[in-house]
Amino acid sequence: MKKILFIEDESALQKTFRVFIEQEGYKMVSALDGESGFNLAKLEKPDLILLDLILPRLNGFEVLEKLKEDYETKEIPVIILTNLENPDDINKALELGAKTYLVKSNYTLSELVEKVKKALEEER
Repeated sequence: MKKILFIEDESALQKTFRVFIEQEGYKMVSALDGESGFNLAKLEKPDLILLDLILPRLNGFEVLEKLKEDYETKEIPVIILTNLENPDDINKALELGAKTYLVKSNYTLSELVEKVKKALEEER
């Protein structure tokens, strides 16, 4: 079973997304802040990480940078899922190694699940 780590500080969004993603047969683990998310990535070795940018303790850019510098996590694909639409943020995330960048308000939860499925299929 593929495992997805969702690093997001909105617990309601985590819970709702968990229902959708687990219906598709994936396991989801989650963290509410950047530091816990990075530590959980090292512990759980997920197949994919969904990462918000606005997070307490470590922001999403800092988490992404640490993930890509660490030999245990650098190969894990990361999808940025945020409300920030600034082109500078998008470019920065992609330069740091994010697989793709999604703005939350542009997608339904079902569409996000499809993006996750597609990203996991591309990693095979």
